[in-house]
Amino acid sequence: MAWIPMIAEGKAEAELKEWYDKLLEPWGGVDNIMKIHSLNISTLKGHYELYRSAMKGTKDLSYKQREMVAVVVSQVNQCLY
Repeated sequence: MAWIPMIAEGKAEAELKEWYDKLLEPWGGVDNIMKIHSLNISTLKGHYELYRSAMKGTKDLSYKQREMVAVVVSQVNQCLY
């Protein structure tokens, strides 16, 4: 598994802190899949927009159906995340 330096929530400043506040999960932190972009905010924004588009972009599938597709794809790809 790759190791990528990340800025922790408590050390985020300026625009990164604003994004972390936006991405804060109910458990009280930001998912690592988003924090890996903490050194390059433009990639964080791009990842967020891609996710938002994939999960909410059209009305063809419900959010639950999209989540089910994501689970199946992750399983097929042997993704442990």
